Amino acid sequence: MSEASAAGLDDTLTALADPLRRRAVELLAERPRRAGELATELGTTPSTLSKHLRVLRQNGLVTDTHPAFDARVRIYSLRSAPMSELRSWLDAAERGWAEQLAAFAAHVERGA
Repeated sequence: MSEASAAGLDDTLTALADPLRRRAVELLAERPRRAGELATELGTTPSTLSKHLRVLRQNGLVTDTHPAFDARVRIYSLRSAPMSELRSWLDAAERGWAEQLAAFAAHVERGA
């Protein structure tokens, strides 16, 4: 894994470390949402949610757009790239664990 990829993965994991941010990501996986809608669904204040959305945005997990009819409204949506990188890393780690378990099982069978 390159240094840039590792840094991106670190940013993604840091952003997802908070339960409220993870829940926001789960909701955004369903569909894009307005910030106010997210705050209501998450049971938090708009100002608290704003801080969490800023972390998600700064770490590249979400993007925000302004509809043409109202520049005050922000609509948040997920970016797929960080999640794809996380999935690739998890898949590689899982392959490594599976290989270690298979090697251990083979060792036990040879010794038995």
